[in-house]
Amino acid sequence: MQLHFGVQRDLNRKVFDALGPDAGIDAIDNQTSALELGRFLNVLAKQDALPRTILYSLNPVDNAIIGSVMGCFQDSTCIGKIQHGAAWWFNDHKAGMTEQMTSLANLGLLGNFVGMLTDSRSFLSYTRHEYFRRILCELIGSWVENGEYPNDDAALRKIIEGISYRNAMRYFHF
Repeated sequence: MQLHFGVQRDLNRKVFDALGPDAGIDAIDNQTSALELGRFLNVLAKQDALPRTILYSLNPVDNAIIGSVMGCFQDSTCIGKIQHGAAWWFNDHKAGMTEQMTSLANLGLLGNFVGMLTDSRSFLSYTRHEYFRRILCELIGSWVENGEYPNDDAALRKIIEGISYRNAMRYFHF
């Protein structure tokens, strides 16, 4: 299951009437739904019906909310069962990706992250994955340089390969 929130759709009615949906007239929403998200996941968990879930918010201020809520619903049925989805839409840039991964590392377990996903069928959109991997390596490399993460080639290889490939393979059963 993937849940996307923190977005206002089709804000400009004149443009919407002329061009229809998906005309580029969407924006970030500041209505945080932490309580509703927690209640929804709780109902599913109580019924043993909570599937592997990826949570995305268009509003970067929700990063800490996602990190704290997802931590309440991890269980032994799947490694990283509840995931903080990669930075998307208005956050799909270096600062947004760095902020999302830093928040995940602070509140969750970055090593279980499934990394960059795409919902696009466009061949050109896959360059985002390379961009994401470069930002990931720069971020973790800076932690190593600052003494905040061990300078251990085997551990670094495991975390980078995991986030770039292996975690998604395991999580989605590819």
